[in-house]
Amino acid sequence: MMAGNGLLYPVLGFASCVAFIYMSFGNLRFHFEEPKMGFVERNGTQFFLDGRAFYVNGWNSYWLMDQAVEEFSRPRVRAMLQAGAKMGLTVCRTWAFNDGAYHALQISPGRFDERVFKTVLTRKNTITGVEYRNDPTIFAWELINEPRCISDASGDTLQDWIEEMAGFVKSIDRNHLLTLGLEGFYGPKSPEKLSVNPGEWASVLGSDFIRNSKTSTIDFTSVHIYPDHWFLDQELDEKLKYVSKWVISHIDDGNTVLKKPVMFTEFGFSNTNKNFEPSQRDAFYKTIYDIIYESARKNGSGAGALVWQFLVGGMEEYNDDFGIVPWERSATFKLITEQSCQLAAIRNGLVKSKGNSEELC
Repeated sequence: MMAGNGLLYPVLGFASCVAFIYMSFGNLRFHFEEPKMGFVERNGTQFFLDGRAFYVNGWNSYWLMDQAVEEFSRPRVRAMLQAGAKMGLTVCRTWAFNDGAYHALQISPGRFDERVFKTVLTRKNTITGVEYRNDPTIFAWELINEPRCISDASGDTLQDWIEEMAGFVKSIDRNHLLTLGLEGFYGPKSPEKLSVNPGEWASVLGSDFIRNSKTSTIDFTSVHIYPDHWFLDQELDEKLKYVSKWVISHIDDGNTVLKKPVMFTEFGFSNTNKNFEPSQRDAFYKTIYDIIYESARKNGSGAGALVWQFLVGGMEEYNDDFGIVPWERSATFKLITEQSCQLAAIRNGLVKSKGNSEELC
């Protein structure tokens, strides 16, 4: 879907090049000089950084770009990144685009400006002077958030777009990993997996987790988890059982079919549920965290997850029914921090891959 040839593809969703920003988890300090680390790489079903397996425990703060523009709001960005570091988080997912505005990536629905794609990838970091495509503090790029093409349920239109745009990004930036931004729904090319979908509607959206993720220029997969949107009348226990099934299914795909890491790049639990309690959200988080930890402990494809979404205080205009200020609830803060600690222990060789593990958290 390149603006250069004037073609208009009916792809729905956000047109995004999304930066996943790696944060130091060793001494939990920020380094504003040119980093001495390498780029995160993929080897089979795992990420590697500087010769060791790398696992992601992180979050979404889509608003960072907006808040960084104005000097008076930059303290929010600083506070969020510092809080992430304190929790041992390794990656933050954020927007790196405009829609229909100044230097818009998406000029109009389904129409994109090729020059802006290139501009994002080659923009210089204003602190270090390093072009984004050469900056190892950027973990990866995401092509588009939750792509759908409901006018072509076969999935061919979206698949063509993925192959074209992934190749275009890789022609400019060969240093960074690339993912899609899929929700994880199985499509008509994966008939044996359709029963895993949350409903029949999910198979006719023009996307297909297996087919799309097999694209050779896509380095790792992306999956979203929103049981509150998918199952309006289910009780918590039923939702959590489905979440386990959903997460395990995609990790199995990564292990056996795709041979690529699997990232759960958005997961959220709504505070609009009937009789909502924060402990229910904690149980939802823990269900996902535990499965990812077990996969990582066995060197599997479960590479990590990113909560939707984290904010700092006073940002109600950016909030939705999934947003939290993580340090406002000690149990939630502890849960997230312990997952960071456990994954770091695996990376540092302090947890056995089989049998009993030595927990240091």
